[in-house]
Amino acid sequence: MATQDLTIPSVISTSREGTQLATFAAGCFWSVELVFQRKDGVLQTQVGYTGGHEGSTTYKEVCSGTTNHAEAVRLEFDPKVISYDTLLTAFWNKHDPTQGSRQGGDVGTQYRSAIFYHTEEQRNLAEASKVERQKLYENKITTEIVPAGTFYAAETYHQRYLEKGGQCASKGCSDNIRCYG
Repeated sequence: MATQDLTIPSVISTSREGTQLATFAAGCFWSVELVFQRKDGVLQTQVGYTGGHEGSTTYKEVCSGTTNHAEAVRLEFDPKVISYDTLLTAFWNKHDPTQGSRQGGDVGTQYRSAIFYHTEEQRNLAEASKVERQKLYENKITTEIVPAGTFYAAETYHQRYLEKGGQCASKGCSDNIRCYG
């Protein structure tokens, strides 16, 4: 594995000129982050909590179910390299959006499926993609499409967790993602 800079950025709250932000929740944020890290055009990722009650929060508080935050990944991307539609496809392909507040064995509101849009264009694209994706499922898609709000960066040990554990985060990598905790 090539040595990579594992410096964790401060909260990604603004995009550089010519880039955009996207925020997705699709179960445990470790594997969701790795999916997006591997995409050409994704410049940086960060895991954290969003979509719940205002106020800073911790992993323990989120897991208690009292904050209503979702485990999410905020990313900065270059739309000249990767489109928001392509990011949406990666999001839909990553998880089962019909499971409500769970993904596999992970159960709780923090594991719900959600798209937190940053612009009206993102909202429109997300809603259109949800309609198209629903055609593939018998069960109703439960994914929320809501405005992006305050994003609270997760604790440092959660950032790039699977990459730090030895899984490939190189652009274009297609190795299976193994989640563990």
